[in-house]
Parts: sequence; C-alpha cells; structure tokens
Amino acid sequence: MTYHIESPHSKEECLEALDEVLARGPQFLAQFDWGCMAGQHIGWATVDAGSESEARNMVPAIVRNKAHITPVNKFSPSEIQSFHKM
Repeated sequence: MTYHIESPHSKEECLEALDEVLARGPQFLAQFDWGCMAGQHIGWATVDAGSESEARNMVPAIVRNKAHITPVNKFSPSEIQSFHKM
C-alpha cells in the first residue's frame, strides 16, 4: 500500500531528524522533501509499505509520535467517470 507521510518537527529537532533519515542511506533521504529551509519544519514522503505501522517506522524516532500517516491511492480516468454515475 502507498502512504503519505507528513513529519512535523521543531527547529531544535531538525538536525537530529535529518541525521536519522540520512543514516538509512541516500536513497531513503531522497524519498523525502523538506520545508525546513523555508521555515516550515516538516518532512514529506510518499512511500510503499506493508502497513501504516511500517510507514510510521520510516519517520525519525525523535518525531515519530507527531507524524501523520495517510493511506493514499491514485484514480484512473474511468474510475472518476464512474463516480459521476453513482
């Protein structure tokens, strides 16, 4: 399943959170986008995981309890058209 991760953190937590993500490797780091340089201390990622718990474990431990994990999906044009018929 695909999950969207939103991982807010404070300015004080920022470097520790970044270090933890980087410790998992550069490819893991590349999955995240960060608003920190704009003053929005939030990391965002869309990941594939077996469960919400597995996706949550991808969030740095220091901010894991603040993370928002949302299952997401894509819609095809035919699915959207079928919604109009409901």
